[in-house]
Amino acid sequence: MDDETSHKEPVLIPIEERSVDFYGDEITMAVVQLEQHAQLYVPLRPICTYLGLSWSGQRERTARDPVLSQEVRFVRVTRTNLGGNPEVLCLPLEYLNGWLFGVNATRVKPELRDKVIRYQRECYRILWQAFQQEARPIVETPSVALAALQQIRSMGLAIAQMAEQQMEMEQRLTTRLDRAARVVGDLQRRLGAVETKLHPQTLVTNEQAEEISAAVKALAELITTREPRKNHYQGIFAELYRRFGVSSYKNIRLSQYEQVLRFLEDWRTTVSEGGQGPAER
Repeated sequence: MDDETSHKEPVLIPIEERSVDFYGDEITMAVVQLEQHAQLYVPLRPICTYLGLSWSGQRERTARDPVLSQEVRFVRVTRTNLGGNPEVLCLPLEYLNGWLFGVNATRVKPELRDKVIRYQRECYRILWQAFQQEARPIVETPSVALAALQQIRSMGLAIAQMAEQQMEMEQRLTTRLDRAARVVGDLQRRLGAVETKLHPQTLVTNEQAEEISAAVKALAELITTREPRKNHYQGIFAELYRRFGVSSYKNIRLSQYEQVLRFLEDWRTTVSEGGQGPAER
């Protein structure tokens, strides 16, 4: 298993981080929203530090375990007090005791032996109780939580639909010559400006939707040269949804056509000059 500084596994992004005081040790829990439910993850390395355990040895032990190795995940956690890379190795809370019981208390430093046993005996129970107490106010205001989830769902559906269209359009675009695409693009811009004045509520044509798709691809590839480990299509789709209220390229009105292209071009120029776009801030 790779160290946090060099791993290549997908990283989970938490929707919330919470810290719990366990007999003077600050233990962080990350709340990760999975497909059907929220999952609590606990970073392992800080616990090793608290117990005086070798991190490399415990990481290797976790990798050898047939159960724990299937459950361990990298999660982006900022409150571990470790500094450096925030992408840390974590276990779901319900597997924490299984990992702790793999620590032989008789082999640790004598002054830490009682502390290891306390972790093995009480850590899971106290962390779970603390989480339940902190989560209770959220449960008492379901309308706020529901509204937030509905907003996330709407944006997620919009991003998924634009991603499907992006893939479909890129397959068609790859068969065209770059020079011909530029000529057609200039013509479409001029025709689009005329059509917008005549029919301001008309939707863009298929060709215009493909041109927007090409601009999105160019922008995503440019940003990827700076941050190759992130999915930048998602950020661009989300920003288009927030700014223009569209979940499909083909739902963009002609009156928005030039604005969308200008927005994407301005973003591309900003990135080219070393700045950050709206979804990167």
